This record gives sequence, structure tokens and C-alpha cells, in this order.
Amino acid sequence: MVNFAMTSTPRGDIFAFSEGYPHEDFFMQQARKNGAEVGSIDPTIGVGGVISFIAGLVSARSIVEIGTGSGVSGLWAFRGAPSDSTITSIDSEREHATSARTIFEEAGISAQRFRLITGNVLEVVGKLADDNYDLMIVRSPKDMVDVVQESFRLLKGTGVLLIDNALDGGKVADPTQRDFETIARRDSIKAIKEDSRWRSTLLPIGGGVLIANKI
Repeated sequence: MVNFAMTSTPRGDIFAFSEGYPHEDFFMQQARKNGAEVGSIDPTIGVGGVISFIAGLVSARSIVEIGTGSGVSGLWAFRGAPSDSTITSIDSEREHATSARTIFEEAGISAQRFRLITGNVLEVVGKLADDNYDLMIVRSPKDMVDVVQESFRLLKGTGVLLIDNALDGGKVADPTQRDFETIARRDSIKAIKEDSRWRSTLLPIGGGVLIANKI
């Protein structure tokens, strides 16, 4: 039997090529610059393309996001989702919500299509309605394990969970890394993998993306 994995020699930088595949518009680029100034965590361009693709694939009309960032992720989600879609985005930093609101308005997105909430993530998530969302995007490692547990309740029957930077650029795969954020990501991935209610996969793009949907 031929081992194709051994006989096939990768050529070129496939990660850089994948990151350069999607195209960011002016507002996405501006949001990314704003994010750098306020220190927000935003998806890479490649991950943005995945967010947009999934939002379109499942026709996500109701989206919830944990970790607003500067609005980059929201813009990508809006690009792929139906024109009547709405996003509820939660962040513990008011400056992030302000940045996202500004870029959404500049991009011509109606204020009726987004709700930006600043506060304690777990408290806010606990008040969200059951079976209400088509897509849930989780970015912040803070309270990630609890948020992932809540995600099953929040998502509709065929809803999709997307965890951005799930591998933290490789730290999660390194057993010697034992800091709080790495452990939170590692435990979240393990919880989903071992839960028969989820179908999931890991993609090595950006800092790693986990995609799971309810069975």
C-alpha cells in the first residue's frame, strides 16, 4: 500500500495562501486597524472567510457572538448571512462595542440588525433565549468552557458553533502549555469532541478554528 502522506511533498506556504484567499473590503480593513489600536482580538482574514461561508451555508438569520472585537467578525458574518440577518454580540470591553458600532454604521448596516452588549459574558449569555440562534461564534477564552456548555442550549436544532483561535496558534496542541487560556481552549475542544450531541472538526487556519453542529 502506498503511503500518499509520505510521498506527497508540500510546496509553497499553504497557510499564507489560504489566508490570502478571501478578500477584505475597505470597512473590514478599517475595522482591523481600529482593533489594533484598542487591542481587540479579531479573526484573521482566512477565518473571516470561514465565518462568512458558514453564515451563508446555514442561512444564519440569527447570530450570537462572544467577543465583539472591533467588528471585523461581524462584518464577515453579515457578508455571508441573509440580508435580514441579525447579530447579538457580547464583549466585556465597552471600547470594543463602540468600535464595532462605528464601523457597522459606516458600512451602512442598519442599527436594527445588530445588538451590541457590554457586560459580564456569562450573565448575559445566561439570559439569552433557548433554541434561538443559527450560528454562534466564540472568540474570547474567558469563560469559554461555560459558554460552550451554554451554546447547545442557545443554538437551534441544526445550529453551528464556531470557535475562533481554538488552537491559539498551536499552544493548545503543546501539552507543556498550562496557562489558563490554553487550558480553557483545550478543555472546550475536549468537551465538544467527547459529547455525542455534537458533530465537529478542527481546521488549521488562523489560530485554529473548531466548527461543530448539533446532531
